[in-house]
Amino acid sequence: MLRRTFSLLAAASVLALTACGSGSPSSTGGTAQGGAAGGGDLTKVSVGVIPIVDCAPVYLGNKMGFFKDEGLQLDIQTATGGAAIVPGVVSGSFDFAFSNLISVMVARDKGLDLKFVANGASTTGEKGKDVGGVVVPAGSPIKSAKDLAGKTVSVNNLSNIGDTSIKSAIEKDGGDPSSVKFVEVAFPDAPAAIANKQVDAAWILEPFMSKALADGGSVVSWNFVDVSPKLDIAGYFTKADTIKNKPELTQKFTRAMNKSLEYAQAHPQEVRDIVGTYTKIDEAARSKMTLTHWTVTFDKDAFKTLGDAAAKYGTLSKAPNAGDLLP
Repeated sequence: MLRRTFSLLAAASVLALTACGSGSPSSTGGTAQGGAAGGGDLTKVSVGVIPIVDCAPVYLGNKMGFFKDEGLQLDIQTATGGAAIVPGVVSGSFDFAFSNLISVMVARDKGLDLKFVANGASTTGEKGKDVGGVVVPAGSPIKSAKDLAGKTVSVNNLSNIGDTSIKSAIEKDGGDPSSVKFVEVAFPDAPAAIANKQVDAAWILEPFMSKALADGGSVVSWNFVDVSPKLDIAGYFTKADTIKNKPELTQKFTRAMNKSLEYAQAHPQEVRDIVGTYTKIDEAARSKMTLTHWTVTFDKDAFKTLGDAAAKYGTLSKAPNAGDLLP
C-alpha cells in the first residue's frame, strides 16, 4: 500500500492485528445496489476488514441484526492486510472499510479523497493493560522508551502507526527517535524474534503480546497510551464521493456501526466468542487477551497529536486536518 501502510485493529490486534500489511480480498461481492425498499428488500453493502480482534464489532453487529435494522445487507470481505484496503475503497470493491488512522492519513496525504465515517478501535488508555506495546526479552538492559534509542525495533510495517507512535514515545521519554533502526517483522513472528535476539525489542499486539510476556518478556513502552491515553487507533472510512452522493447509505452504515461499537464494548464475552468464528485464535488465548476499547466518538486532540507526529517523523508530508478526515 501507499508507503506500505494500511491494518490493526492487524489489529490488530492484529495483526494480525492492525490494519497494515499486504493482502487481497478473500471474497468478492457487489457494492451497494439500489436502496432498501418495501417488501423487506435490503441494500447490499461491501465492507473490507482484516480478520483481527479490532473488527469484532462489525461481525457482532451483523449477527445482532443492527445493519439489517437499517435496511443493509453486509458483504464482509476480508483481506490479509492493508495493501488491499485503501485501493479496494478507491476502486469501489468496498463501500466502506476498516483501517488504522495513519494509513488513511497517508492516503489523504497522497491526494486520495477519503474520510472516516465511524470509529473502529481505540487504546484502552491503561499502561499495563493495553492491546499492544514494545516488548523486550528477559534480562534486557532496555527499561523504558528512551532506552530504545540506538536499538533495533521491529514493527509489522514501516512508516505506519507502529513506528510513528514509538518514535513519539521515545522522544517524550527523553530519547532520540532518529537513532532507532526499525525493521519489519510480522506480529506472529515477533515473540520468537526477541527471544532469539534477532531484534532488541518488538512492537507486538494481542494476542501475540501475551505469548511474548509469558516467555519472560516485559513491556518498556505502551506506545499507544504514550502518544495519548485517548488515542483512536483505527476507523471505518469511505470515499468522499460516497458520503456526498449516498448520504442516506452513509448515515445508515454509521448508525449501525456505532450501535455495534457500543454493543461490543458492553459485551466483552460475546466479543471473545465471535472472534473465534473469523480468526484462528483459540479459546484459551481469547479468554486471556486484552480487548480493544470501542467508542463511537473520535478524540480530535489525540488525532492531532498522532498526525503532528507523523508529519514530524516524515510519515506524512504535512500534518492532517482533523476536519478533512473525521466525521
